[in-house]
Amino acid sequence: MVEFLQNVIAGLETGSLYALAALGLVLIYRTSDVINFAQGEMAMFSSFIAFTIFQQTMSYPVAFIGAILFAVFLGFLVERVFIRPASKANLVSKMIITLGLIMIFNGVASALFGIDMHPFRKALTMDNINIGEVIIQPNAIFIISITLVIMAILFYLIKNTLIGIAIRATAQNETTAKLMGVPVSKVYSLSWIIATVLGAIAGILIAPTTNVSTTMMGEVHLKSFIAAVLGGFGSFVGPVVGGFVIGVFDNLVGYYISLQWKTVIVYALLIIILIVKPTGLFGKVHRKKV
Repeated sequence: MVEFLQNVIAGLETGSLYALAALGLVLIYRTSDVINFAQGEMAMFSSFIAFTIFQQTMSYPVAFIGAILFAVFLGFLVERVFIRPASKANLVSKMIITLGLIMIFNGVASALFGIDMHPFRKALTMDNINIGEVIIQPNAIFIISITLVIMAILFYLIKNTLIGIAIRATAQNETTAKLMGVPVSKVYSLSWIIATVLGAIAGILIAPTTNVSTTMMGEVHLKSFIAAVLGGFGSFVGPVVGGFVIGVFDNLVGYYISLQWKTVIVYALLIIILIVKPTGLFGKVHRKKV
């Protein structure tokens, strides 16, 4: 039982980061109709910014805030420079643009920061907490807590504010949103900014585990995409649930069955669920009325 609880807590820690990144993917997809394959690389770049600031200041809060501000700028820049000019292009062309951004960010990061791996400190470096025989890391509690707080704030904004109404309206029907006076172009920019910030937070928080490198977000981005598919791209709640499910299931399979086969088994679970429910756990089939 102790081992089970340990793995569940560890799974919730990593799953919360998958959930953050997955929510960013879905937010961009619902508003801009683009799957941002470069989100992992954008998060990686922001993590390098956090590492660089930390080296200069030796202050984790300053490095964290500095990286978030950079992510705001980066999300706005990518949307304005690369995505908006291609707004009339088809879906495949937009996907190719984001695939091209992967190579751009990898190349620029390698040129600026090098290809070496750099250790990065945890947000909290306190002693572990013992509850019976279960050992809980304060940093794990911090990651899960900050993730839940961020998601609660984001869901509140989406559901109860004018900005959220604009986002939901754009996600529902872009043309109707324009006719109703919603500034769709601003919604696009805001969605990319929020998604980039979510990815950056996930990258910074997972950096102590993966180290800061040009390849640090590969697995995180892949599993966040799986979480989005599992939860359903048609829902804002689904990717969050999918992220936690993937994180916990991944850890339990790795501990009780096989570390070598855990990724294969997770993919098998995904395929089975999608066969049963092709739109994902929380996805809905949208039908047009005629």
